[in-house]
Amino acid sequence: MAQGKDYVFHRDLTKTYPIITRAEGVYLYEESGKRYLDASSGAIAVNLGHGVDEIVYAMAKQAKDAAFVHTLRFETHVLHELSREIAELAPGSLNRVFYTTGGSEANESAMKLARQYHRDRGNAEKWIVIGRWQAYHGNTIGSLSAGGDIKRRKPFTPMLLPYEHVPSPHCSRCPYGKTLQQCQATSMACVDALERLILEIGPEFVSAFICEPIVGSQQGAVVPPEGYLRQVRELCNRYDIILIIDEVMCGFGRTGKHFAVEHFAIEPDILTFGKGVSSGYAPLGGMIVSDRIVQSLIENSGGKFTHGYTYSGHPVSVAAGLAAVRYYKEKDVLANCQQQSAYLFEQLELLRAKHRIVGEIRGKGLLIGFELVMDRERGTPFPPKAGIADRLNQIAMEQGAVFYPGSGGIDGEQGEHLLIGPPLTINQGEIKELVAILDHSLTLLETELFSVYPIN
Repeated sequence: MAQGKDYVFHRDLTKTYPIITRAEGVYLYEESGKRYLDASSGAIAVNLGHGVDEIVYAMAKQAKDAAFVHTLRFETHVLHELSREIAELAPGSLNRVFYTTGGSEANESAMKLARQYHRDRGNAEKWIVIGRWQAYHGNTIGSLSAGGDIKRRKPFTPMLLPYEHVPSPHCSRCPYGKTLQQCQATSMACVDALERLILEIGPEFVSAFICEPIVGSQQGAVVPPEGYLRQVRELCNRYDIILIIDEVMCGFGRTGKHFAVEHFAIEPDILTFGKGVSSGYAPLGGMIVSDRIVQSLIENSGGKFTHGYTYSGHPVSVAAGLAAVRYYKEKDVLANCQQQSAYLFEQLELLRAKHRIVGEIRGKGLLIGFELVMDRERGTPFPPKAGIADRLNQIAMEQGAVFYPGSGGIDGEQGEHLLIGPPLTINQGEIKELVAILDHSLTLLETELFSVYPIN
């Protein structure tokens, strides 16, 4: 494409981005013909891979039938069909689905619903949301306030809501200096910290606690210790706090289950979703709400949620979601995710044995954190200014694969990782290619680093 004056407000105005003209399966194709293996499913969104005809045709058909209706006045069949399909996948009493255009709006909606639920039951002082540091829930003011992504928060600190935070459970980097064995022998320090904060604030002021079941982009697929989420659920019950589980990244098969909470045998009050619900083919997200909250709205709020968006339940996006959810089932995508996950973890451990800068490898399913460290024995991180994860991803892109780099996973500043999350439809041959590119990229990066840093 001929380049003239640039009218795009780029996410980084100093960069020139490759132009993708075609995508198929796990591959993206630049206009020059260069091919990239999409090892991050875009932003851990394209769970079903690129170019799925069933989704494309469903969107086109719905656009022709009825491209837009306003859900304050009308609804569509696809809205009801997708809601039924999602409710059947969701745990326990999570049976009502509200739609947004993405994860930020989904989490914003969930926090507003929690507030209205308490207020209309006569608990008007319950408004504070507790989130976790090194967590990400979106970029709207409310979701950014609840999240604990230091770098994203800093420019907008004066605008943020005075929500509270506790550390995320990261046992290999425990902020309390404890071992998992110590916590299991007594009480879990991160749960104790949450209860202490609730009591310091006053339970009568706390509306909701929001967390990812597996911390995604900010820490790189950190899995909580056994029992953590069950104990959090018990705390929320004890103090009448709404438990919001953010499955925007983890949901719809990404961890090898329909939803990641299934790994931990808990049921939240609200479960938020996005990304994989439509496999990224159209902007779609939402929340699944428990029967208890729905019944309370009917009894105490006249059945009305004081909230909504122009594009809530957009027919074309919902049609994409319906086709995607049916594709998951018909193609048994979760089984492939589980099978390929085992193989990919095995191959990544071989890379860890070969490359000294590879630290912990963690996660579930095809949501995998690949830690990068200067000293593996001590867990010493690289200096934040080195931008190691970004540099590794840059090299990988030159070699023909794209990952999801992250930094600040330890304390908001330190801690480098890649998030590896290819489409759940990937096959073993494509995993071999992914690993080979990552292997070569690590070799090239280590050659650059060894003259600068004392790597052990």
